[in-house]
Amino acid sequence: MTALTLSTSSAAAARADAVVVGVAKGAKGPVPATGAEAVDEAFGGKLAAVLETLGATGAEGEVTKLPAADGLKAPVVLAVGLGAAPAKGETYGNETLRRAAGSAARALNGTKKAAFALPLEDAEAAAAVSEGALFGAYAFTAFRSDGAPAHAKKGAKGGNGGSAPLAEVALLGGKPRDKEFKAATERALVLAAEIHRARDLINTPPNALDPKSFAAEAQAAAKEFGLKVEVLDEKALKKGGYGGLLGVGQGSDAPPRLVRIAHTHAKATKTLALVGKGITYDSGGISLKPAGHNETMKCDMSGAAAVFATVVAAARLGLEVNVTGWLALAENMPSGNATRPGDVLTMYSGKTVEVLNTDAEGRLVLADALTRASEEEPDAIIDVATLTGAMVLALGNRTFGIMANDDAFRTTIHEIAEEVGEQSWPMPMPAELRKGMDSPVADIANMGERMGGGLVAGLFLKEFIGEGIPWAHLDIAGPAFHESAPYGYTHKGGTGSSVRTLLRLAERTASGDLG
Repeated sequence: MTALTLSTSSAAAARADAVVVGVAKGAKGPVPATGAEAVDEAFGGKLAAVLETLGATGAEGEVTKLPAADGLKAPVVLAVGLGAAPAKGETYGNETLRRAAGSAARALNGTKKAAFALPLEDAEAAAAVSEGALFGAYAFTAFRSDGAPAHAKKGAKGGNGGSAPLAEVALLGGKPRDKEFKAATERALVLAAEIHRARDLINTPPNALDPKSFAAEAQAAAKEFGLKVEVLDEKALKKGGYGGLLGVGQGSDAPPRLVRIAHTHAKATKTLALVGKGITYDSGGISLKPAGHNETMKCDMSGAAAVFATVVAAARLGLEVNVTGWLALAENMPSGNATRPGDVLTMYSGKTVEVLNTDAEGRLVLADALTRASEEEPDAIIDVATLTGAMVLALGNRTFGIMANDDAFRTTIHEIAEEVGEQSWPMPMPAELRKGMDSPVADIANMGERMGGGLVAGLFLKEFIGEGIPWAHLDIAGPAFHESAPYGYTHKGGTGSSVRTLLRLAERTASGDLG
């Protein structure tokens, strides 16, 4: 894990391999941002002119490297674009700072130490820069021949083209004696470590991560961080009547698991239940996915990875709230034992489901976990899943959808997501779409109308929520796995989508803000 320190050093005196400064997009060209004054002075007040000569404009995410001028201890200056300069009296948005720091950290891949002299108006800005730099300083190299990066713990995995990430970040102007600044950076370290945990799990090849080994990861983390953990294997699932998990997993040689992992606090008065879809590989089952759609299906456990990481983060931060994670783990494969379209499964709730499409498997494993989570009567349930391609069609690759049985709860989660820099959008749950899941042979079918398929999936899940429990469903099918060119702090591969939102929800619950 990349180290993070607060430093009172100036950008000119910082001893590092590179110093990072911000540059805004001005009316007549690039303009050095707050924090770059010492660097600009070293260039004789002509840093903007030099950057413009090199083609820099100050556009958001733009990165320009140049040799340092005399008077700077660091040999390299990296200028990162912040976009349009804020109006007088205003500051850069936290997400702008987060992405800029991430772009810089990615560009400094393989570097030992960088000093970040980006605008730090307050502790929130310090948190954003810290998070962006740490999120950007990530590499997944466990399956390369040169092995894992030096920073990785034994057993950890940690994609940046195979080279190690930036090893140390020094936050200039970070006020190390200020309690708020110190707390902000300490939280950023925990958050980044857990987002990297989620990313590592998502990026791990499916032949190295099946339900059993995923459950073992949870057991190891529980031991390390003092969490309570329970793992139901295939025998316990059969005895308990978990027909959804068993039905999805029966086509695979790797049997399913249901993991309960919980952070509890002696002073907690509220309990959140987080439920994650954990399909460690999704072939579509008998309803096989078409060619070109199988290659990234190791990411279909992104919801479970996010839930797992959030529970661990809550424990590491000592939040005064009980957070219980439910990891619904299975591998969806076609075989002579696989569930067939037309089969009827009896779920843990006792409801029967006609399986019309075995590639609509996520809702089946979630249904069992949601019912089980409801039995503990938490104050709220949130499930997270790479559930539907329909949600990607509706919202694109960077935005997750939010559905809920309570409009105020849905709005709160949307506001929290925006606050922490995760793109989301509230989605409706039209009652008329429920009729499309009526089955002539079972209580409900796992498919309904094709149009509005993401909403239909949410309506299906709603059927398995305990009465009176506020519930929200986060469909992260778009942003969970990034396949295009990296940007900001987002690498190719697993992103850790929704961890920030879930953790802030837990923090607000702990502080009593959610009622």
